[in-house]
Amino acid sequence: MIRKIIKIDEEKCNGCGACVDACHEGAIEMIDGKARLTREDYCDGLGDCLPECPCSAITFEEREAPAYDEAAVLAAKKEKQKKAGSHLGQWPCQIKLVPVNAPYFNGADLLVAADCTAYAYAGIHKDYMKGRITLIGCPKLDSVDYSEKLMEIIKSNDVKSITVLRMEVPCCGGLEAAVKKALQGSGKTIPCQVVTVSVQGEILPFAGGAGL
Repeated sequence: MIRKIIKIDEEKCNGCGACVDACHEGAIEMIDGKARLTREDYCDGLGDCLPECPCSAITFEEREAPAYDEAAVLAAKKEKQKKAGSHLGQWPCQIKLVPVNAPYFNGADLLVAADCTAYAYAGIHKDYMKGRITLIGCPKLDSVDYSEKLMEIIKSNDVKSITVLRMEVPCCGGLEAAVKKALQGSGKTIPCQVVTVSVQGEILPFAGGAGL
């Protein structure tokens, strides 16, 4: 089919790789120090890569090319995410949505994380989600006290430990307080630690050893 697709001038390309990062479909790769369009069926023809090129090596052209294969692009993204090391152990993960009696809670090490921590702390998957069942929420946005739901989860299941991952901002105190209230209401004694992430995305000193 005749359609609009990008064209890369390898003579102008300086090998910076900015276009590779800008291409959300994964159609461009760096080969021998030059950017090349390696999957024409992954190029949607929208040109997100064009403004990122510092040497104007990328342009549009209309020519015979395979149709854009959105299904293949989505499959490739999922495979890439899998290889990147996603450690989400269950779905759903929102505190409000998880079923209280889900089988994955039995024998689980529980991570109760504020929504923002996933964006602020780059290593959340390997450092905190790996080997844990992850529950996320934001008491400020949801305008809800999670303690009753968390208490029912703790009471109804054999939860082994709890890690609270929160931001340093005051509104995250509601999440920490909800876990503390849930633990007290459950009547169980479970190891629990609170880890605090700064707004710069760093784990604050000594926070990892704090307990409820």
